[in-house]
Amino acid sequence: MLRDQDRIFNNIYGLKDSSLKGARALGDWDGTRALIDKGREWIVDEVKTSGLRGRGGAGFSAGMKWSFMPKESDGRPHFLVVNADEGEPGTCKDREILRNEPHKLIEGALLASAGMGAHAAYCYVRGEFFRETEALQRAVDEAYEAGMIGKDACGSGFDFDFYVHRGGGAYICGEETALIESLEGAKGQPRLKPPFPANVGLYGCPSTVNNVETIAVTPAILRRGGSWFAGLGRPNNTGTKLFCISGHVENPCTVEDEMSIPLKELIEKHAGGVRGGWKNLLGIIPGGSSVPVIPKSVCDSVLMDFDALSEANSGLGTAAVIVMDSSTDIVAAITRLARFYMHESCGQCTPCREGTGWMWRMMERIAAGTAQVEEIDILEEVTRQVEGHTICALGDAAAWPIQGLIRHFRPEMESRLGAAPESLENKAA
Repeated sequence: MLRDQDRIFNNIYGLKDSSLKGARALGDWDGTRALIDKGREWIVDEVKTSGLRGRGGAGFSAGMKWSFMPKESDGRPHFLVVNADEGEPGTCKDREILRNEPHKLIEGALLASAGMGAHAAYCYVRGEFFRETEALQRAVDEAYEAGMIGKDACGSGFDFDFYVHRGGGAYICGEETALIESLEGAKGQPRLKPPFPANVGLYGCPSTVNNVETIAVTPAILRRGGSWFAGLGRPNNTGTKLFCISGHVENPCTVEDEMSIPLKELIEKHAGGVRGGWKNLLGIIPGGSSVPVIPKSVCDSVLMDFDALSEANSGLGTAAVIVMDSSTDIVAAITRLARFYMHESCGQCTPCREGTGWMWRMMERIAAGTAQVEEIDILEEVTRQVEGHTICALGDAAAWPIQGLIRHFRPEMESRLGAAPESLENKAA
């Protein structure tokens, strides 16, 4: 159980002052200059010690990612790019940081940039986040005015600029190289790798792309020490995490708790439990809509971390917990997700461009009861042809929900085949 003194986000619900004055009262911008003065190598090593893994879904070591940035400058500037393009269905954590704790993000960007030799950060915010962008820009203006960022940031001798950029609302721009393309003014489509952004990123310069939450927890890690953060959770799954709980629960919420908390405890402790009681649970998507659904039998004991959910054939993703009780038409629900991924495909890779449409149309027929039972196996084969055959992970994101459905809920799919067609919109409502 997370102790109050170990909590990083103390104003995630916006109940306190989110201005610079309020942020300082909560401990932000405390001793920032001293942390910068400890040097680039110390910052990266401390984040490595903490075991912090990327909070955007991939779970890659943040300290390791920062260490890939060139140590010596070849004349090109270095950039930090903050990914605030939160478009994953079920995920609602980064927007709360932008709304209510923007100074944590700005301070974290300054410290992370000092650790990578970057003198500018670009925060790419999802186009629909209009009020969140306003809140972030207000905080940026306050930080400039107070001398926390800009020339000689915090009196450290380190120059640092923070730019807020609004995206166009495309899900694909959550992929780091598509985000860079969009920032440069091009169509948001993923790039082939290599070269990786650490060598050729934004404007052809060394760049690192990190999620909002990853950057926002950095100041607390550096202040309290990497070993403190590593002491939370379990090995390789350390620290605190913002969990977004939605769906059929009594109290949907975004809450901070310790990594590796049991899924059942997370829901009952913070969300008031499943509607109708735990026995009424059908299944849960534990990490945002792109990871496979898991049935109640797995939910009973699984831990909420990268490794435990991977062993359960799912994933932590963004830790967006979507709860479905026994009233859910799960076939219709996954069909709706299939339509979302078809719509959001950038169309660059043939398996994704064609496959997402195939998968959605087959799911529509199965949901309507007009398909043949054999088509379930054909559908699974199509998901395997898409998975792992695209430049970015959108193909996987489209395939995995359907694979999870077939793996755990095939009887529900088979039971409706041959039944009279019914409006899918009514089923999923």
